[in-house]
Amino acid sequence: MLSFFRKKTSPEQLIGPGQLLCDMHSHLLPGIDDGAPTIADSIRLIRGLYDLGYRHLITTPHVFKEYYPNTPAIIREKLTEVQAALKEEGINITIEAAAEYYLDEHFEVLMQNDDLLTFGRRHVLIEMSFYAPYPRLHETIFQLCTKGYKPILAHPERYTYYATQFEQYEQIKNYGCALQINWLSLNGHYGKVVKDLARKLREKQWVDFIGTEMHHDQHLQGLGRLTKSDEWQNLLSKQAFQNSVLIPADTTLFQS
Repeated sequence: MLSFFRKKTSPEQLIGPGQLLCDMHSHLLPGIDDGAPTIADSIRLIRGLYDLGYRHLITTPHVFKEYYPNTPAIIREKLTEVQAALKEEGINITIEAAAEYYLDEHFEVLMQNDDLLTFGRRHVLIEMSFYAPYPRLHETIFQLCTKGYKPILAHPERYTYYATQFEQYEQIKNYGCALQINWLSLNGHYGKVVKDLARKLREKQWVDFIGTEMHHDQHLQGLGRLTKSDEWQNLLSKQAFQNSVLIPADTTLFQS
């Protein structure tokens, strides 16, 4: 089903010269959120990302107490399982794990207790409801920054309530929060409003990171189609992202 990813193509041909060797938003650990349900699914999706040119993955399972009450211990155990399976399969890709934190009272407790999984340079990935903004968003961002974290708001283009309040994005950035859009937002996967918001954020040069938000085969297939489109090459030629700064300095990336 995914054979079209298996062509011998260099990472630079697929994802540009170095800047996107790292994906920083995905759901690849088996059975702990709405992403890969089994280890076999995890390996298949990771192999697909490898074939697209990625060489370092930061996977970010949901932490949402009501639905996905994941803890650092649960996440690290699943990461170890995936790393062992990748080694057994001979897939030369490095993977680490953090989390995608849903903003709520539980998150604020974790923040106050410094019980957050971070990546890069103390970056932490946060998300909100798709129906209404978190009422304490600005205050929470400020507190994260005060405590030395570097917050990144996941898929801001999917918060469509900001379509008529576009200035909110600038305020979020001014409070010290980076923005990460999804690749598949660019081809209309989530609808026209989301696609238009992603485009406007890019035009404003407010996008810091880009991620796959990989959950399942449909996302992988959509990403594969996108890499063959004019939109992909147009984006790579006009936009610089900061994904590469998230790769640990001691990580050896396999280029073939």
